[in-house]
Amino acid sequence: MTDISPDPKVQPQAHAIAMADLIRVFGRIGLMSFGGPAAQIALMHKELVEDRPWLSEAGFLRALSFCMMLPGPEAMQLATYAGWRLRGAPGGVLAGLLFALPGALVIAALVFLYMNFGTQPLVQAGFLGIKAAVVAIVLQALQRLGKKALHGVTDLALAAFGFLALFLFALPFPLVLLTAALLGSLRVKSTENEPAALPPATAGPVWVTLLLWGGLWLLPLGALSLFGPQLLADIGWFFAKLAVVTFGGAYAVLAYMSQTVVAQYQWIETGQMIDALGLAETTPGPLILVTQFVAMLAGALASGTWMALAAGLVALWATFMPCFLWIFLAAPHVERIASHPRLGAALRAITAVVVGVILNLSVWFLLHVLFRETVTLELPAISLMLPVMASLDISAALLVLAAPVVALACGGRLALILPIMAGLGIAMAQII
Repeated sequence: MTDISPDPKVQPQAHAIAMADLIRVFGRIGLMSFGGPAAQIALMHKELVEDRPWLSEAGFLRALSFCMMLPGPEAMQLATYAGWRLRGAPGGVLAGLLFALPGALVIAALVFLYMNFGTQPLVQAGFLGIKAAVVAIVLQALQRLGKKALHGVTDLALAAFGFLALFLFALPFPLVLLTAALLGSLRVKSTENEPAALPPATAGPVWVTLLLWGGLWLLPLGALSLFGPQLLADIGWFFAKLAVVTFGGAYAVLAYMSQTVVAQYQWIETGQMIDALGLAETTPGPLILVTQFVAMLAGALASGTWMALAAGLVALWATFMPCFLWIFLAAPHVERIASHPRLGAALRAITAVVVGVILNLSVWFLLHVLFRETVTLELPAISLMLPVMASLDISAALLVLAAPVVALACGGRLALILPIMAGLGIAMAQII
C-alpha cells in the first residue's frame, strides 16, 4: 500500500501570516459569505488567491476537490483547511469559526423575528430582492470557477456528467464523486502509476487528533443523553448523524432532513421547513446553518426561548465540530495525495465534476426563486424538476434581471449589492 504521510514541505506555514491578518481576512469572508457554496468558494478564491498570494491556484483547487469528498459543508471545510495551511490548527479553528459564527448569530436573530412577526409582506419582499442578488452572485461565481477548473473537452464532459447525474438522474452524490475519481484515475498513463518513495507514516499524531476532536464532538452529546432533556439529546444525535452523511453540502440532504424533522420527529411543519431554508439562504455562512434554524424553532415551539437557544447551540456543535475533525485528520495529506499520479488525476476529475455540481445547485436555486411551485417528473431512471409556469413570480423575474446591473454598478461589493437589492424588492412589492 502506498504511504501518503504528510510531507514536511507542505506542513502549515505556522508563522507566515500574522494572526491579526488572518482574523481580518477570514472575518471579512465570514461576514460577506452570502450566496451558498458557489459564491462562498468564489469569495475565498478572490481573497486567498487573487487578492493576496496566500494560496496557489492549483493548491486551492486541490483543496476544494478534497473538501468536496468529505462529509459536511464544503465551503466551511475549505475555509478551515486554508486557515490550517496558513497558521496550523489554531488558524484552522479561527478560520472555521469566523466563517460560521456571523451566519449563526444572524440565524438566531431571524428565528426570534420569525416567531414573533411571522411572514410580514415587506420582510418577504426584502428577502426576495436578496435572493435575486444571490442568483446573480452564484452564476457569476460559477463562470469564474469554470474558467479556472475546466481545461479541454474531457473536463467539460465531466462537468456535464456531474450536472446531469444530480439534476436529471438524482444519483447519490458520493457515487458521482467516486465515478469521477475512477474516470480521472484511468486517464493516467501506466508509466505514471508509481510515485516516488515517500517517508514513513507517523500514526501517533493521527490518533491524538482523532481522540481529541472526536471526543470534543461526541462526549457532550453523550452527556446530553444521560443528563439532559430528551429533545436536546435527539437534536444532537440527529444532526451529528446528518453531519456524517452530508456529502455535497446542505442541498444533498435537504430532502432527508425535511422528511425526518417533519414526519418522524414532528419538530416543525413542512411550511416552516421551507421558510427555514429560505431564510438560511439569505444569511452569510454555510447553508447548512438551516440545521440551527430548525433546531431553534423546534426548541422554541417545545419550551420557549431558553430551549430555543440551547437547541441552536447543540445543533451547531453537532453539525460543525466534525468539520474540524475531518480537516485536521486529512489536511496534512491533501498535497501528498494530489502528488500521487492516480490520486492527483482523480482529484482533478472531481474538480471538473464540482463545476457541474455547483451548476446543479444554481439551477435548483434559480427555479425556486423564479417560481412559487415546482413539480417533479418521475420517469424510469429519471427524476426531473420542472417549474409550474403559471406560478412564475414576475417580481422575482424582474429582480433577477436587475441584479447583474446592480452588481456591475456596485463593482461586485456585496455590502452594497445586498441592501440595494433588498430595497428594490420592497419597492417592487409596492408597485406590482
